[in-house]
Amino acid sequence: MAEPLNCSGWVALITGGAGGLGRAIAARLIERGVRCLLVDVNAAGLDQAVRALGPLATAHVADLTNAEAVQRLVLRVRDDIGRLDLLVNNAAVADTQPFEQRSLASIQGEFNINLLAPVLLTHSLLPQLRQAADGRVISIVSLGGIFPLPETSVYSATKFGLRGAMLCLGLDGPRLGVKFGIINPSATETPMLVREAIDGGNKLQFIDPPQQPDEVAQQVLRMLDDPCLERYVRPSESWTVRMAMLVPNLLGRLIPLFRRQGDAGHRRYLASLEQRGMIRQQDGVWQLVPPPGP
Repeated sequence: MAEPLNCSGWVALITGGAGGLGRAIAARLIERGVRCLLVDVNAAGLDQAVRALGPLATAHVADLTNAEAVQRLVLRVRDDIGRLDLLVNNAAVADTQPFEQRSLASIQGEFNINLLAPVLLTHSLLPQLRQAADGRVISIVSLGGIFPLPETSVYSATKFGLRGAMLCLGLDGPRLGVKFGIINPSATETPMLVREAIDGGNKLQFIDPPQQPDEVAQQVLRMLDDPCLERYVRPSESWTVRMAMLVPNLLGRLIPLFRRQGDAGHRRYLASLEQRGMIRQQDGVWQLVPPPGP
């Protein structure tokens, strides 16, 4: 196993910083002395995150689909902070509506957040990353960027695209002087996944119990310590999806075999969420339980 990288004094920018995964990644980086700039459109969530993470965490409210907002963020990094060693492209959204029922605006919005925003932000921050002694870009992609599932056409398209872009940049890394790496989680217990679980998200992602955000965060540290193009949180899942994609014409036969397992896993996950007080049923409808106040 590679020796832990000494990144004390580094500056990292983490998108989606108000969410559970962004916070978990920041917490692990802060343990190593990294100053973290958390970026999100959710101002209240960012405030909670930086208060929980302590003095090495700073908030920046920005809509990454807005060109002017991105430019203000880039200027803050360049002029106010003065350095950037690590960019973590983490922000993402998923819509559970069937493709044919979605609005064009919702489809475009998902592409903007999941694909265009990380690619454009990487491009905009590349000058600062190239000035770093050991500049890095780590993108949180998904097994959904390798293995297609029914009912996830837009999300899969964005993740397939992001994976392709970052793999290409990884091959260009020696020329650019920046190391690029991808983390491919499967279903991870974040607020987004919990909403999917109660709002009709694809049940196939619940075949195995969802992993925790810290499991993904630990892979970010592994990517720092031992850089490579791509890592998986659960190696067994990586082999399953890659083997299946060797025979894509058989996917139509394979998917029905997994549906029963997915339905059972979804029921178990709902029971787990209810047991932990995160959801409750009212008039036969699952609802989120608001977190306790301060």
